[in-house]
Amino acid sequence: MASSSSSGLTFKLHPLVIVNISDHYTRVKSQTQPPHLSSNGGDGAAAAASPPPPPPRVFGCVIGVQRGRTVEIFNSFELLYDPATHSLDRSFLEKKQELYKKVFPNFYILGWYSTGSDAQESDMHIHKALMDINESPVYVLLNPSINHAQKDLPVTIYESVIAIQELHVIDGIPQLIFVRASYTIETVEAERISVDHVAHLKPSDGGSAATQLAAHLTGIHSAIKMLNSRIRVLHHYLLAMQKGEIPCENSLLRQVSSLLRRLPAIESGKFQDDFLMEYNDTLLISYLAMFTNCSSTMNELVDKFNIAYDRQSRRGGRTAFI
Repeated sequence: MASSSSSGLTFKLHPLVIVNISDHYTRVKSQTQPPHLSSNGGDGAAAAASPPPPPPRVFGCVIGVQRGRTVEIFNSFELLYDPATHSLDRSFLEKKQELYKKVFPNFYILGWYSTGSDAQESDMHIHKALMDINESPVYVLLNPSINHAQKDLPVTIYESVIAIQELHVIDGIPQLIFVRASYTIETVEAERISVDHVAHLKPSDGGSAATQLAAHLTGIHSAIKMLNSRIRVLHHYLLAMQKGEIPCENSLLRQVSSLLRRLPAIESGKFQDDFLMEYNDTLLISYLAMFTNCSSTMNELVDKFNIAYDRQSRRGGRTAFI
């Protein structure tokens, strides 16, 4: 595998692709590797001594558009892959391709994706299997392992080139090798909103919206309770220091004074004016919504009266209510 690509192509990767690959890997991992149940006795010791199973690998196709030398990857879908025979389910792939063509007629299969720390030799089998659809497919690799020291995205894009070095020539025939390609993250407004929403979602464990709200409020209550307990400890400590029960620490008093000096900023005149303005605007919007609702209800009531009086006017000669 070469270090970098020299094809001159510019790759743009959308966050939806990364989210799809992560979701695919998480689902497969949760199905194939259920959480270990704690047990007592020898079974628990044997389970603890056994090495953890290797993480599963997932496979799929990436789709998008290519304009000149710019390749933009917009979306992805899953593939059915048999690791024993290194073969793809072609019927499933063609069906998925046909469905995506109906929804996104301008999108084409640009390559495929997988998970792992690095490209493997078996990956070239899948790569060559897709070359009848795209003569130069790209390979998007997501590393699912967590590395807190890494600041870049754990995503690598590979291109395939024909090697001319002697190291990659077998029986006089040059072989295909993977080379790394640089890429940039490209987003649209809808993607930014969706990714921000996903990033702030809390696990619900299949619960309803009320369950999520209860868990959120419980977390806020716990945080406020912890803050209150810490303030009480600090208050008792300052009282004991004032009574002379414990020695005076000037460094701690300076920190407390610095913390308290931040509070009067909230009680400034500008803050009160801005707060009252926002509060009045909120009340005005609430009243406007209430008036709109009342007007709509009144219009429905008037329509019902008009229908009723119109029927009676046909019988007794009365006029409509309005």
